[in-house]
Amino acid sequence: MKTYLNFVILILGIVFFSSCELTATGEPEEYELLDGPTEGLSKAESRRFVLGDVAFNDQIFTTETGLGPIFTGTSCVSCHAGDGKGHPFNGFTRFGQSDETGNHFLDQGGPQLQNKALPGYEPENLPSGAPHTKLVAPIVTGLGFLEAVTDDYLLSLQDPNDLDDDGIRGVVHWNHIPDYVKPHVDAVTQNGMYITRFGKKASVYNLLEQTADAYNQDIGITSVYEPYDTYSGDMQEPEIDEKTVNDVVFYLKTLKAPIQRNQDDPNVIAGQQVFETIDCAKCHLPEMQTGYSPIDAISNKTFHPYTDLLLHDMGPELDDGYTEGTATSAQWRTAPLWGLGLSGDSQGNAYYLMHDGRAHSIQQAIMLHGGEAINSRNMYENLSDEEKNKLLAFLESL
Repeated sequence: MKTYLNFVILILGIVFFSSCELTATGEPEEYELLDGPTEGLSKAESRRFVLGDVAFNDQIFTTETGLGPIFTGTSCVSCHAGDGKGHPFNGFTRFGQSDETGNHFLDQGGPQLQNKALPGYEPENLPSGAPHTKLVAPIVTGLGFLEAVTDDYLLSLQDPNDLDDDGIRGVVHWNHIPDYVKPHVDAVTQNGMYITRFGKKASVYNLLEQTADAYNQDIGITSVYEPYDTYSGDMQEPEIDEKTVNDVVFYLKTLKAPIQRNQDDPNVIAGQQVFETIDCAKCHLPEMQTGYSPIDAISNKTFHPYTDLLLHDMGPELDDGYTEGTATSAQWRTAPLWGLGLSGDSQGNAYYLMHDGRAHSIQQAIMLHGGEAINSRNMYENLSDEEKNKLLAFLESL
């Protein structure tokens, strides 16, 4: 199993670098890579970035280092080649919750299906009748900027009652957080819940929760944060040390934001205007602002993620009957569009878009937008071929 997964990672890496433009020194151009540190890190921060980079990209777990016994991958990079989007081959299944009453299948392996196992163990099978969804891993760059956006800023973006009468009712996700997560000093609470923002349903509070959960649910690795074994359910000694987990968290916080390409191309400029004209920018916000961060390179910065980090009802086509936290099954967080044009580099020179990779082109992804996005989809359909091509040029530049 390990040899096969490593082979897949190697092939995806070859595809990734073969698709990049090269500098005179034979290295890919900076704007063609998702990997790399945020500009402005101190020397100490840069050293810590490297430590997290090694743990994220080089550490492949085995039986001896705590893998499994049931799991979905053997490393972080097995799902995030080049820090990019995952492929359906290494996708994962979440199950057990259909509404706001919570996950009713935690005693049967929920919330994640571990579909691989070490010799002598049986992988999990989806319990009968369990609501579920299949997901592909997102890109992981620029996440520190998203974490540093303040709760008050997100609350200012909400429009739950559609006061501007545009059909869009974005809302923050109020959710419970684990005991080990320390809320931000300016966190806003409501009925004991906090505003969460990471994950397809925006159900995860911060990058520590995201990382500790990924080690546990994806690789079967226990830590001081997630000490329970995914197979037995018993508490175990940590199989990864606290420092390594936090080094990976720091790495994710300080990965650079994706760099837009071909910004001066007339078609890209015209395509951005089309993007705004058909109201895509109302949810995929071109610009956001961070608040204070102890990392100066991220603190009080303007950045360009093309998301509002809010939940939106996307209609019946994307309602798969599964949810997380207090979101409904039709609600999804607005996916950041930065890095969209580089998605194929980590997905085998093909597109696998939307939460489950069902869309094999940007056009297909647009046509799956329903619910609050139906007006934008209708306006897209009414564009001329020339306008659609300009819009595509812009989206591929992100």
